[in-house]
Amino acid sequence: MEIRTSHESVTTPDGAMPVYVAEPTQPGRRPAVIVIMEAFGLNAHIEDVTRRIAAEGYVALAPDIYWRSLPDNKVGYDELPKAIGLMQKVKDPSAVQDLGAALDALAKRPNVNAAKVGVTGFCMGGRLAFLAAAELGARITAVAPFYGGGIAGLLGKAEKIRAPLQLFFGEKDAFIPQDQVNAIDAKLKELGKSYTIKTYPGTVHGFFCNDRPDYNAPAAADAWQQLLGFFRKHLGS
Repeated sequence: MEIRTSHESVTTPDGAMPVYVAEPTQPGRRPAVIVIMEAFGLNAHIEDVTRRIAAEGYVALAPDIYWRSLPDNKVGYDELPKAIGLMQKVKDPSAVQDLGAALDALAKRPNVNAAKVGVTGFCMGGRLAFLAAAELGARITAVAPFYGGGIAGLLGKAEKIRAPLQLFFGEKDAFIPQDQVNAIDAKLKELGKSYTIKTYPGTVHGFFCNDRPDYNAPAAADAWQQLLGFFRKHLGS
């Protein structure tokens, strides 16, 4: 599907947040997907994922969660300490506020069906996707976190989640031990949530990202198809 892209900004209570938008050129109102970046910033990989989602028929928007740290707010995959420093500056209330502003911006677009909005995110963004499911759940239709470090620490908020969840993890992820994945599974099951957990054998953190040394092509290809199937089921296309 032919798409167009643009660098725009979204108004938040704290200022203007840059966003990357990819959308089909064909007319009509469509479901939307928010793509939340990794700890390394709104980089080429996240923009690529945003375009890929748009090519499937969605209006896709990636917010720059590090906008308060502009201009030096993107780091390489070999600069983990700097990425952690940026990530630690992000406070949950501000992130929820930013994601709410992104939802507001999508709702104002004439080509968006605001009743059908999904969220996906990677690494830090996976955790924030889960947080958004809890704190902004009435406005979100489906949520798909990829290797969201820290989700286990958010389980106290899980009762508020309304949207179905599709969670992706790597079996050998050094940042997300399997006991945390098991705790997430147990809590969501206890609460009777609609969810699926997919753990890929032998994979580590960042397995979906083809710009990282830990990229696992078979797992990434399968996860992509799982993600699309999940969004088609709950959002349409």
